[in-house]
Amino acid sequence: MAKVSPLMILPPLIFAGFVGFAAIGMFREDPNSLPSTREGKQAPALTMSAFGEKPGFDDATLRDGEVKLVNFWASWCAPCRAEHPSLEALSEEGIPVYGINYKDKFSNASAFLAELGDPYTGIGHDEPGRTGIDWGVYGVPETYVIAGDGTVILRFAGPVTQRVIAEKIRPALAQAAAQ
Repeated sequence: MAKVSPLMILPPLIFAGFVGFAAIGMFREDPNSLPSTREGKQAPALTMSAFGEKPGFDDATLRDGEVKLVNFWASWCAPCRAEHPSLEALSEEGIPVYGINYKDKFSNASAFLAELGDPYTGIGHDEPGRTGIDWGVYGVPETYVIAGDGTVILRFAGPVTQRVIAEKIRPALAQAAAQ
């Protein structure tokens, strides 16, 4: 009988390992979701500047007793452009949407809103990205559902679409209202 070299066994073992990791990844609840350390905790402090003459918001606003959305966005972000009509629709329903312009030039961001409309109840400018870091933002767009006491109920990474509104945002808004 021929002796089997340990080097001959190594490639099948490596392949089996890759198959195992792939199988684990396929059976996760949502492979595209990124974990949030903020959900269930108080919204972090806001360290942003004013957005021109537009109304702003602050930490007290996040804890004013009303359920709201906080949306991180940028003019250079194509998915932000795609989600914009959905944010406008939510705003038109009376849901307060607060915007944080993230790592963007004010002139570009202002032109973006002039072109597409302004769904934001209040808006801040986070050009250096400090507030985004404090909130754990991976990239834009990201939207947070905030309960009236300032608790983060949901963090959604990616563009807000009608499906996301129905499956994620509305249930989180209901949960926030029940708190």
